[in-house]
Amino acid sequence: MQQILEKQRRYFMSGATRPLSFRRDALKRLQSALREREKGLTEALHADLGKSPAESYMCEIGLCLNSVREALHHLRKWSAPKRVSTPLAQFPAVARIVPEPYGVALIISPWNYPLLLSLDPLISALAAGNCCVLRFSRHAPHTAKELTELLSAIFPPEYVTTVGGGTDVAEQLLALPFDTIFFTGSPSVGRRVMQAAAANLVPVTLELGGKSPCIVDDTANIPLAARRIAFGKTLNAGQTCVAPDYLLIHRSVKERFIQKYAAAIRGMLGEHPADNPDFTHIVSERHFERLQGLLSGENIRLGGRMNSATLRMEPTLLDEVDPATSPCMQEEIFGPILPMIPFDSLDEVEQFVRSRPKPLACYIFTSNRRNEQRLIGSISSGGVCINDTIMHLAVPNLPFGGVGQSGMGAYHGVTGFNTFSHAKGVLSRFTFLDLPFRYAPITAWKEKVLRFFLR
Repeated sequence: MQQILEKQRRYFMSGATRPLSFRRDALKRLQSALREREKGLTEALHADLGKSPAESYMCEIGLCLNSVREALHHLRKWSAPKRVSTPLAQFPAVARIVPEPYGVALIISPWNYPLLLSLDPLISALAAGNCCVLRFSRHAPHTAKELTELLSAIFPPEYVTTVGGGTDVAEQLLALPFDTIFFTGSPSVGRRVMQAAAANLVPVTLELGGKSPCIVDDTANIPLAARRIAFGKTLNAGQTCVAPDYLLIHRSVKERFIQKYAAAIRGMLGEHPADNPDFTHIVSERHFERLQGLLSGENIRLGGRMNSATLRMEPTLLDEVDPATSPCMQEEIFGPILPMIPFDSLDEVEQFVRSRPKPLACYIFTSNRRNEQRLIGSISSGGVCINDTIMHLAVPNLPFGGVGQSGMGAYHGVTGFNTFSHAKGVLSRFTFLDLPFRYAPITAWKEKVLRFFLR
């Protein structure tokens, strides 16, 4: 691991990655490789998670291609020095902000979106001019193998290299003095990443998770809300960091919502979703058993059927959930289970959500503009999506990241470029004039002039 870091640092210090022409060429090679190897990547995603070709393209390959296209289109603008105003006291001078790459970046990706959450931050890092070490999750081995072959075919190891292995490998990497670390995963592991990075004073970006609330008030379009919430909860079988984790629903529309949610599930996945081969399966037996345990003793209003042979679980609605004692309200679910908690007023909603750790996403379904603005202003979350779920991730100009226990830092689009860049402040002083006011001795008239400039 030390040799990998040293080799990449030497390559970075050579200046090879800094020219815009080099960065653009790297992004174009990645773009071409993604298109050429789409079939192999799709097959790998199916082998690891049972994803259908359509879902693999929509949620992984297509989004990566979109990120590459966005970076290629805006790279010159993002990387250009930006002039800022200078105070009169600094006359004559010019001030600007110059983005520069950190150096060697470590990117640690998770298993749930093994392609997207590996390549999306990689695209930002390469656009910013960094070298990268990319560590894959061992729970998505087929995708890791395919990505390793793809990246090694287009990039030399001193520029981009990949690493597999388990927890011991991750700990070895985190002990090294990388220039920046980008981690996507659980809050518990995120704490360990931050602790390890602190030993070397390495800046970190943490993309974590949490229990993202979905709020449906009495003015919401219930059929549309049910369909879009079902989409967000069944995407990747709920194994999404921004999946709706629990549903706060106005008591007056709860029963109608249940009916429409059931119809939406049938329309997308058929009468027996657990037997649908296009429905993503749970990643492992351990996670499957964990989800089974979350249903124990709960009031199941919809779904609940499981297929242990294929590790598929029907989308499940739970009613009369006790927030204080129900296991599904104590941890991020990361599966197709949706607990419902009815409310009668927005005061209850605000108090409930604000009493818990800040979520990565908040979903608000309403037709009342005042309710929408009230909830946006009163609930702190990484991002907000109004009258839909998940889709804010697909807007490259919106920063994506958490707040509090759901993460720190953000990426996507120019925000990702900035995450992997140091904003270096540069002041250029001209020599044709040297005002004497700052030099000793500070006489009364000099002090008067200084006070005028610095008032």
